[in-house]
Amino acid sequence: MGYKDLKFDKDSVFLVTGGAGFIGSNLCEAILNMGYKVRCLDDLSTGKREHVDMFLDNPDYTFIEGDIKDLDTCMKACEGVDYVLNQAAWGSVPRSIEMPLFYEENNIKGTLNMMEAARVNGVKKFVYASSSSVYGDHPALPKKEGIEGNVLSPYALTKKTNEEYGKLYKKLYNLDTYGMRYFNVFGRRQNPDGMYAAVIPRFLKELLHGEVPTINGDGKQSRDFTYIDNVIEANLKACLAPSEAAGEAYNIGSGGRVFLIDLYYVLCDALGKKVEPHFGPARKGDVRDSNADITKARTLLGYDPEFDFEKGIKLAIDWYKENLK
Repeated sequence: MGYKDLKFDKDSVFLVTGGAGFIGSNLCEAILNMGYKVRCLDDLSTGKREHVDMFLDNPDYTFIEGDIKDLDTCMKACEGVDYVLNQAAWGSVPRSIEMPLFYEENNIKGTLNMMEAARVNGVKKFVYASSSSVYGDHPALPKKEGIEGNVLSPYALTKKTNEEYGKLYKKLYNLDTYGMRYFNVFGRRQNPDGMYAAVIPRFLKELLHGEVPTINGDGKQSRDFTYIDNVIEANLKACLAPSEAAGEAYNIGSGGRVFLIDLYYVLCDALGKKVEPHFGPARKGDVRDSNADITKARTLLGYDPEFDFEKGIKLAIDWYKENLK
C-alpha cells in the first residue's frame, strides 16, 4: 500500500519544516490532498516562494516564514501540532565542505531546536530527514543500519549528529523520533539550477537545453535513486509507526543500484539525444557506491516502495519536459 489510503485523526495538524523545498513541498501537497491541515515553516533560503504560493488558496494550509535556527520560531510553529516532518536543512556535500560552520548552525542546532519545540509542545511523532551519507567510507553493499564507516563531509556529520539526538530524545524524553536516511531522492520540483544541483535534474536541464553535461568522476559510481513518492510514503508511515520503532534511523531507498553513466544514457535515450558527456574530477566527500537494504523500514514502518527507478525516472522525465522551458 502507498500513502494515499493512510488514515489519521480528521483534525490532525502536520508541520512540515523546509516545506518550500523539493521534498517538503511534495509532502505538503500529499497531506493536503489527503484532507489534513498543513503548517509550513521555511525561511526561503533554499526553498522557493512558488512552492508556497501554489497552496495559499487552500484553507488547510498555513505558511510561516521563519528560521529553525531561532528557537522561539520553532516553539510557535509547533503549537497545536500532532506530527512534525522536519525537512529543513541545507543539502550538498561539496557546499558543506566549504561552509562547515553554517552547516553546524543550520542542520544540527536547527534540528535540535525543532526536537526541543516538539517535545515541549507534546508532538506525537517527530520524523526528520537524515541521509545515506552517514555510511561514509564503509564499503559494504547494500548499506545496512548499524554498519557505518567514517563520515566524509560536514553534511554527513550533521545528519549523524541528528540521529544521535533523535535517539537521546526518545530515551530521555520519550519523544517518538524517526530518522529517514534518504538515498538520492529525485522527482518533480527538484531544483536543476546552480553548482550544487542534484544530478538528475541538472542532467535533464542541460540535455533539454542542448548543453553537454559533466559527470564528476568516471561515471562508475552507483546510487540508489529513490523517487519522491516513496519518500512521502516513508514519512507518513513513520507518523503511524509504533513507539517501539522510535529512536531509530531507517534506510529510505528503493533497494536498487544504478551507475551514473547508465543513468546518463537512460536520460539521453528518453530525450532522443546523442551527446557524449564530459568527465570532470571526482567530488571530494562523495560516497562511491550507494544501495539501500530497506528490510528494517519494511519490517518496522511498513515501508513498501511503490516506485522502482524505471517507473520513477519516466515520471520525472515527463515532468521536466513539461516544466523546463
